[in-house]
Amino acid sequence: QGCTQKYIVKNYFYYYLFKFSAALGEEIFYITFLPFTYWNIDHSVSRRMIIVWSIVMYIGQVSKDILKWPRPLSPPVVKLEMRTNAEYGMPSTHAMAATAISFSFFTATMNQYKYPFELGLVAAFVFSTLVCLSRLYTGMHTVLDVIGGALISAVLLVLLYPAWDTIDHLLLTSPFCPLFSIVVPLVLCYNYPKLDYYSPTRGDTTMILGATAGATVGFWLNNQYAASAYTGNSVGPGFPLITSTVVFMLARFLVGILVLLLTRWVMKSVVLGVLGYRYKFPIGDLEARRRLEVEVPYKFVTYSCIGFTATVIVPLLHELLGLM
Repeated sequence: QGCTQKYIVKNYFYYYLFKFSAALGEEIFYITFLPFTYWNIDHSVSRRMIIVWSIVMYIGQVSKDILKWPRPLSPPVVKLEMRTNAEYGMPSTHAMAATAISFSFFTATMNQYKYPFELGLVAAFVFSTLVCLSRLYTGMHTVLDVIGGALISAVLLVLLYPAWDTIDHLLLTSPFCPLFSIVVPLVLCYNYPKLDYYSPTRGDTTMILGATAGATVGFWLNNQYAASAYTGNSVGPGFPLITSTVVFMLARFLVGILVLLLTRWVMKSVVLGVLGYRYKFPIGDLEARRRLEVEVPYKFVTYSCIGFTATVIVPLLHELLGLM
């Protein structure tokens, strides 16, 4: 389902503001901000954000395909995106992700770093509000979709918060963590709700659960066999703006992102090649890649490798390059 309407942009400020805000709820943001937090701020903050994000997103994606509420009709709205148009509307997973990430980051850091409580609260509110408004501006959701997504995410945050420390402790110390982290997400992916037509929700959910699985195994492995590469003290108290610290943070980020992009490209090519050989289809066959037996292992393996690389391989590379 493509976006074929023509439109004229009359206010470029709003247009680029909300196009940018919409990107804050997509893969490009997840693959940059979440690793940045792990490499440059605090392990515990990153772990909590990733677990909350994966749970919230899984519930949101599944809810869409169970409720099957349509997106806004076009016309009268003008849709500025094409990829997600095939998905259902309620709840808005952009709104859910933005609320979960911004407020879990705020909650996890407010007692560990010195910054005004009001400033952190306002920043989380502004971030989530911009993403929510972007879904209305781009014509992809109704007001009810957005409010529903934000409320569901808020309720999940409240329910998960008391269990944060327990979940975190189990992820780091339980001998069953690696097995649990791989098997449970795979079972959820293979038993995703079936639709009458193809939607990217199953593939996106597999990417999220795969990345979380790889990262979780990395968390456990680091705790079992290696000293923590980064802690809150690695960047000093609070969020310092010392030039040398900023340079090291940027260097760690750029090196890490390049490694993650390389990992994504290599694993995607290798896994698709193996699956193409197994199921007899060319790598460029989009329809074949959408089949359950191809899409789930291809995306799960690729993104679990990205999660593992971000939490284990990249920190080792940082240490080797003297970027600690």
